[in-house]
Amino acid sequence: MRKIVINGGKSLKGHVAVSGAKNSVVALIPAIILADDIVTLDGVPAISDVDSLVEIIEIMGCQVKRSGETLEIDPRGVKNIPLPYGKINSLRASYYFYGSLLGRFAEATVGLPGGCDLGPRPIDLHLKAFEAMGAKVSYEGESMRLATDGQPLQGAHIYMDTVSVGATINTMIAATKAKGRTVIENAAREPEIIDVATLLNNMGAKIRGAGTDVISIEGVDSLHGTRHQVIPDRIEAGSYIAMAAAIGEGVHITNVLYEHLESFIAKLEEMGVRMTIDEDSVFVEKQEQLKAVSVKTSPYPGFATDLQQPITPLLLTAQGRGTIIDTIYEKRVNHVAEMARMGADITVTGGQIVYHAPNKLTGAPVKATDLRAGAALVTAGLMAEGTTEISNIEFILRGYSNIIEKLTALGADIKIIEE
Repeated sequence: MRKIVINGGKSLKGHVAVSGAKNSVVALIPAIILADDIVTLDGVPAISDVDSLVEIIEIMGCQVKRSGETLEIDPRGVKNIPLPYGKINSLRASYYFYGSLLGRFAEATVGLPGGCDLGPRPIDLHLKAFEAMGAKVSYEGESMRLATDGQPLQGAHIYMDTVSVGATINTMIAATKAKGRTVIENAAREPEIIDVATLLNNMGAKIRGAGTDVISIEGVDSLHGTRHQVIPDRIEAGSYIAMAAAIGEGVHITNVLYEHLESFIAKLEEMGVRMTIDEDSVFVEKQEQLKAVSVKTSPYPGFATDLQQPITPLLLTAQGRGTIIDTIYEKRVNHVAEMARMGADITVTGGQIVYHAPNKLTGAPVKATDLRAGAALVTAGLMAEGTTEISNIEFILRGYSNIIEKLTALGADIKIIEE
């Protein structure tokens, strides 16, 4: 078993660069199997989700070369084989193989997706879209099979009953090589959707409207190779900004796109966090007295659900009482009990998180129950007096590239130990 051990109370100072977006790259890699030539990705984060996806596409017949943050993928030898449950269920984003395999082979057999336990996250919107394009769904053990009886997918008019990033991207990937025109209404608008659309368009797709609530895709017969720069990870950026505000004495965070973080930064400004925002960076000063605020998540461009846990330790440094309501994943509250174990005055009441601050945290053994809860516990451990041991760190390593090295460079006393 591996654990993260933090000796807290040491201020952070210096520079940290944000890596490429985890929520983009986990869709970009499956989308590449639609291409007929080599595709190169730059800015690929060093996270375990990427390692898992590379293993999967190599099993499928892709040739992969990796050098630092560059990933070169040759999908010309890819074969339509059932994707094994053991590999697939380690990450939620495995469902993007449904869209890419349907687009390339008009057939897909993929193990049911895994990932963090954030309550019900059904893929019914994905299936509804694939069925509208002519696919039929059946189940084979722990796998799902989608097939069109040998015919290419057909363009369709699809209305998303709820805003879903995963379903929007998956439908867009599948529709890229469908016959005719596909229109997605009530589409999600997240920057990661624009990133995937940019890659596909650079490969020869005809996608318009990404970043709005109506996306139009004209199907094409083939896609060529290209080179693509992954956008910066807005969730990683927000996590480091929150850490810097909580326990920093001047931290410069680079490779940040402000327009992807407007609602998050607005909430920090409401708290009184002092920052200097430049074109592609944020400098966070040492903070004095902060004001308690309430947070309510909503689809982009609202406050991101993935940032409500990372901001929680910062809220515990403020003065007053506040609430956190997650309208996307209402069960995203597992970090609360772990922070209470460290001395935080924080509870879950009536479906919302309620905190009273300021709090003095003390190091304790805690458990990361999901990716962003893990990030919150890292920040709490940095703030706390004494030693914090975090178990289940595989969740954290799924989404934060080189987190130990980055925090060590900022002055944190943090390491991974084997038990």
